[in-house]
Amino acid sequence: MSHLSRYVQKNTPCRSDVVSFNPQFLRVFESLIPAVEIRVKQKQLFTSLENLITQELPRARLFMYGSCANTFSLFESDIDICLDLGDNNVDKSDVLLGLADLFRMQNFKDVQAITNARVPVLKLKDPTTGISCDICVNNMLAVVNTKLLRDYSQIDVRLRQLVLIVKYWAKSRKINEAYRGTLSSYSYVLMCIHFLQQRWPAILPCLQRMGTTYSTTAENIECSYFDRVEELRNFGIRNRENLSILVWAFFHYWAYCHDYVNDAISVRTGDILSKREKGWTIRVGNDRHLMCIEDPFDVYRDLGRFVDRSTLRIIRQEFERAAEIMQYDSQPFVSLFEPYVRCR
Repeated sequence: MSHLSRYVQKNTPCRSDVVSFNPQFLRVFESLIPAVEIRVKQKQLFTSLENLITQELPRARLFMYGSCANTFSLFESDIDICLDLGDNNVDKSDVLLGLADLFRMQNFKDVQAITNARVPVLKLKDPTTGISCDICVNNMLAVVNTKLLRDYSQIDVRLRQLVLIVKYWAKSRKINEAYRGTLSSYSYVLMCIHFLQQRWPAILPCLQRMGTTYSTTAENIECSYFDRVEELRNFGIRNRENLSILVWAFFHYWAYCHDYVNDAISVRTGDILSKREKGWTIRVGNDRHLMCIEDPFDVYRDLGRFVDRSTLRIIRQEFERAAEIMQYDSQPFVSLFEPYVRCR
């Protein structure tokens, strides 16, 4: 899209009938919520794994993290578990290889220890529930991040609504795989939180800029924020935007308004930061910094660092497609999620 076309679209007002699509978008959202039976099976598997592991490693503590624990999971049932051993010097690969032998003896399926990854992981599938599970060791920063996202989700229901819609769209359009140069689900959640922090009036506060009620150290990083979110349930009450308006505005922002060259988004500050002040203006190794999303606690980590020029173009084209659908399509609640089909 040319600069002129983008300028024209940026200044195009929202369609007058967007509110009329809210019931349909709410139905899409409700269809994406995992069934109660899945949650029960996840807890059942977690308890089973906890019992098995603590018999071998009595000091171990287990935590669910990621989408299965932060309220932003779609209809998938897989779970992620962090095994906290309280010892940062432990050989993670040895621990996972030992657990792999244990789970094979217990007749778990598809047991595989991947020890050469940046974060070593043990993969398995429970034959009873049919749920797959990834287990990592001492990845406590992910556990703290999960708590932060879950706390944000308790403040205003519109966050969960928007996140599930955006995640479903990204999955349908095949731009939700960080290892392929697009963006992770975690990145999309942060984009939604930041977007709602930026609405006027704001729908979400910036918890890390409020008085500290929760503080911990995870992987040598100090993590603190205001977590008494039950006191913030009416924070966004002055903003009356419904889900359909927010979906329109989210895609409009990322298609036409975000400055990809100069800006980084920051949930930690609830603001836009300069790439220059973050030191994210040049490529360092595989970190390209073309689409910058600051991690809330590990502030030197750019979650969009693996996006390259090719995938950035694809991501932006998808945002533009989504914004055009939300502005002009007669059934945006259908067209938005049409599966991406690669041209032969």
